[in-house]
Amino acid sequence: MKTTEKIAAMALLVLLAAVAYGLLRTGGPMTSVQEVNTSGGALSAQTAVDQSSLITAQRLAALVTAADEQGFAQDALRIADHAVDLQFAQALRDVTEHPPALSVEAKEIQTKLQVAETALEADKAQVALLTAQEAKAKDSKKDALADELELAKSRQELDGDEVDDAKQDLFRAGGNPQARIQQLIDEHAATAQNTQKALGTVSTAPEERGLIHRFGQWNALRAKEWQLLQAKAAAETLVAELSKKHSALDAKLSAEKNSAAASGSAAAPAAAGTAAAPPSPAAKPSGTASANAAGRSHDEALSMLKTTKRRAVDQQALATFDKRIDDQKDLAEVYGKWSALITAKKRATEHRMLTGTAIILAILLLGLVFDGWLEKLLGKTSLDRRQVETLRTVTRVTLQILAVLFILLVIFGPPSQLGTFLGLAGAGLTVALKDFIVGFLGWFVLMGKNGIRLGDWVEINGVTGEVVELGMFHTVLLETGNWTDSGHPTGRRVTFTNSFAIENHYFNFSTSGQWLWDELQVVLPLGLDPYPIVAAIQKKVTESTAASARDAETEWKQAAGDRNGVQMTAAPAINVKPVVGGVEISVRYITSASERHLLRAKLYQEAVDLLGQAGAAAVKQKNDAPAKPPGASS
Repeated sequence: MKTTEKIAAMALLVLLAAVAYGLLRTGGPMTSVQEVNTSGGALSAQTAVDQSSLITAQRLAALVTAADEQGFAQDALRIADHAVDLQFAQALRDVTEHPPALSVEAKEIQTKLQVAETALEADKAQVALLTAQEAKAKDSKKDALADELELAKSRQELDGDEVDDAKQDLFRAGGNPQARIQQLIDEHAATAQNTQKALGTVSTAPEERGLIHRFGQWNALRAKEWQLLQAKAAAETLVAELSKKHSALDAKLSAEKNSAAASGSAAAPAAAGTAAAPPSPAAKPSGTASANAAGRSHDEALSMLKTTKRRAVDQQALATFDKRIDDQKDLAEVYGKWSALITAKKRATEHRMLTGTAIILAILLLGLVFDGWLEKLLGKTSLDRRQVETLRTVTRVTLQILAVLFILLVIFGPPSQLGTFLGLAGAGLTVALKDFIVGFLGWFVLMGKNGIRLGDWVEINGVTGEVVELGMFHTVLLETGNWTDSGHPTGRRVTFTNSFAIENHYFNFSTSGQWLWDELQVVLPLGLDPYPIVAAIQKKVTESTAASARDAETEWKQAAGDRNGVQMTAAPAINVKPVVGGVEISVRYITSASERHLLRAKLYQEAVDLLGQAGAAAVKQKNDAPAKPPGASS
């Protein structure tokens, strides 16, 4: 394993250990709640009755997405609705017993309303009287009474409109708080019937998996948890405020009771002394004194009655405070349990996210380990270098594809409609990645039995060269000259998309032994007998290529199989043709690619030696020939 791979493996191990620690922390029981410090301020009321508890419960109920949360949402709606009802009842009692002071404008409107109501009552009495008179009147007076009755009804309708207008003006000026509260009560009663509709729709679709979907679920749970904690803090803050008001009102009532008890105990001795000394008959009270005494007794009775009624109203308010405090405590408890459920769900989601992350890290780590192990295993094999490279490339690419597929499956999760998804994805990829797909399929063709390997001499689209790289999508050649030329590299690397293996054709000049047909060309000058030289050259070529020809024929026959009638020979072929200035001798022979240049140089050297010997023999023969006598004909 290389240094970079070792460093990557160590980093993956560290991350995997961190994820394992997170899994242990988030894998406990799903009942605990994280302690969160929250602070809530006083609830701001838009009207005389604070409906923020009900509004909060309705808003949270709309966030319900699971069946196990519906019970908490229903309890919160019920308790908040009861708390608002208590406030309406208390507010109505307060404005009845303690009406607010009217403004100057409101007093004027109230006076106008009283005048209009008096006129309306007079009109109603007049209409009733005329109706009775018309029923008893004779025919001669009925017409006149009918006209007066219609006029009285018109005045009654006009005064009724004036009364309604005055009531609306008084309502807008704040002079009729009872009507305002009653209006709010009616609105609340109309909307209370639809509180259950505030519950969110519970999804029945299968749960979406994958790290991306898990993160979205975790984010939604975190936001819901924060809102529940805020609602709980607001309910607890309202409990504290109501408790303060309860304590203040309770202290006021206790002080009034103590004061009344002290007054009663102080009046008891005076009453006893008066009873012990009855008045003398001569001392009879006068009429004025008797009236004053009666007046004081009546005022005291009225004062006591008023005090008793006020204390009764305050006692009802005290009981209402107790009920409202209990409601807010119950509401805070419901929000707390609901928040605990959401916290448990959030932790379970975190656990699933860490599990997915651990799976991804494990896949990467196993890929690195398997790649290093495979490289060591292939290094110990006795296979050919090209076969080792091919096997290493195939296994590495397969491993990478599988790792990417598994990682994508963990990140995005399995598709809900697998058939439809695969069909659409396949169609889209086929159109968009046509060249890559054809090239990838061509790579499988090139990896087959009749394909090419690293080091082969091939011709692709008219370019000849040695295969130096064979990838999944492209093939790289080190360009050389034509097979009949010297075959030295030109220094250029030519890259082809592997689609040529399917759409076009290619030539492979290498078999398993990389056998190539090479050619030797020799030009004999005029004056030399070509036949002895041709025979000598053919003999030399046959001797030099006998072993190669035998091995090549054996391999070719094995590659051809059992096909009858196929004659394959690797024997040298010689061709003689006249050219300008002499005779050209061409010899085609089989040779190994690695021995091509050495064999060609050797054969050329022997051909030169043969030409030298033939030339020397020709010169010697010419010199040894007898001279012709003078005058002899040629």
